[in-house]
Amino acid sequence: MERLASFNLVFTYRRIWSPLEGPLETFGGVTYEAPMPGDISMQNWTWGNDYRPGTSQDNLIYSREQLKATGQLNPGGWMGGLRTETLQKGEEHAIGFFYWLVMGTTDSQLGEGVKKPNPNNHFLAGLDSPMGTAHGLSKYPYMREGRRIMGRPSYAYEDGFVVNEIDISRRNYQDDYYRQTLSASEYRRLQAALAGLEGLNVVEGNVSPDAVQRRRRSTIYPDAVGIGHYAIDFHPCMTKSPPEAPGNTEREGERRGQGQAYPFQIPLRAMIPQRLDNLLVAGKSIAVSHIAAAAYRVHSFEWSSGAAAGITAAFALDDGEILPYQLVDQAPIIKERKLLQLQRILNESGNPTAFPDTSIFNENWDEWN
Repeated sequence: MERLASFNLVFTYRRIWSPLEGPLETFGGVTYEAPMPGDISMQNWTWGNDYRPGTSQDNLIYSREQLKATGQLNPGGWMGGLRTETLQKGEEHAIGFFYWLVMGTTDSQLGEGVKKPNPNNHFLAGLDSPMGTAHGLSKYPYMREGRRIMGRPSYAYEDGFVVNEIDISRRNYQDDYYRQTLSASEYRRLQAALAGLEGLNVVEGNVSPDAVQRRRRSTIYPDAVGIGHYAIDFHPCMTKSPPEAPGNTEREGERRGQGQAYPFQIPLRAMIPQRLDNLLVAGKSIAVSHIAAAAYRVHSFEWSSGAAAGITAAFALDDGEILPYQLVDQAPIIKERKLLQLQRILNESGNPTAFPDTSIFNENWDEWN
């Protein structure tokens, strides 16, 4: 995209300080105030300081097999589970992006002569810099995706509860891609999962999968303790190692699940691990699939889930007779009395458990604002 070659647009996208008001500029349909002397920007850019290791040679977060091989699963052997040399390469990549941004004259995707130098910029480093670090980078890397739990086995979730892509996506799963790619039985199960009350008839063959009315809302969870809303937005890992290898490409098919999502809820079941009764998980590590995590990963959701975890823990302690998993151990359509009490406390605290005007009686959320 040509707008990625506009320094002013890239700079202002994450501008964090501006002492002066600049004139309005427009590039690629985006209007912004032009950079002014004294402006400070904290960069976070897809093809800039976005580092995407994804092979067994450069992955940042070690797999279970790698942890075992390095002894980190042994008592006393845990060392954080991260490949520190990949973290270092990510830092080098980010600093390199700055020098390309201000001095670069070529663009790997747009060719020669598109990128212009912008030398009147200074890299702010040191303990008195905005990031408060000697190297000028943030204190911690932004982890787009981390380890996630599996919830407890329950009705329809034999391997453990998890929020899936189809629970939130606006995609039409009756398009030819799914009909042609999935087997007949897989396609039938997919449509049955989207069919609501008609699901059993689809599974038993009494209703054709193609006759299922497309659901126009996200899954409604009776144990919702928070809300979120963001597109299913991927930054896939790269095919080769290292990520910056010449000619490297994104993993094929990874963006297939990308698209818009309906407003969605945070079910308490997604925050409860399988074999730990006294732990609640929040943020990126709740029980969501790889694709659903692309929408659940953003700050507004993390705040909501964090508030939910704290209030739920306090509720259980104050009650003295119930643990969080006991609030959701009933059949999915039955609301435990104490769960209703918890949801009332959450809503009264300013952490809503549902979006306004989105209920089981309102099937079409396309018009929701």
